[in-house]
Amino acid sequence: MARYDDGFLRAALLGYESEKFKMQAAIAEIQSQLGHRGPGRPKAAVDGHGPTAPKRRTMSASARRRIAAAQRKRWAAVRKAKAVPPKPKRKLSAAGRKAIIDAVKKRWAAIRAAKKKVATKPKARKAT
Repeated sequence: MARYDDGFLRAALLGYESEKFKMQAAIAEIQSQLGHRGPGRPKAAVDGHGPTAPKRRTMSASARRRIAAAQRKRWAAVRKAKAVPPKPKRKLSAAGRKAIIDAVKKRWAAIRAAKKKVATKPKARKAT
């Protein structure tokens, strides 16, 4: 970037600031024609004597109930669409059940045999 002296930069700053103010004034004018009054400012009264807040519209209890019921219905439909049907319960066949029972009986027989084998072995005596 080229180096400029202080006088030149100050003049440029003044020129840009004046352009900025002109732009802001033009924007404010257009917004006032469109009815935008800026943030936090209430609308002017019809007769022009002081600001008045816009009237709040009230809703009857029956209207609130109808709206609530419609919203509950919409949410029920959403939940129903999301719901995944549960998986069917698996059932063990008779052959499968018999195979498991036989395997367990065989396992326990092996455990009992191993216990019996350990019990029948003579204990080693200590050599003195």
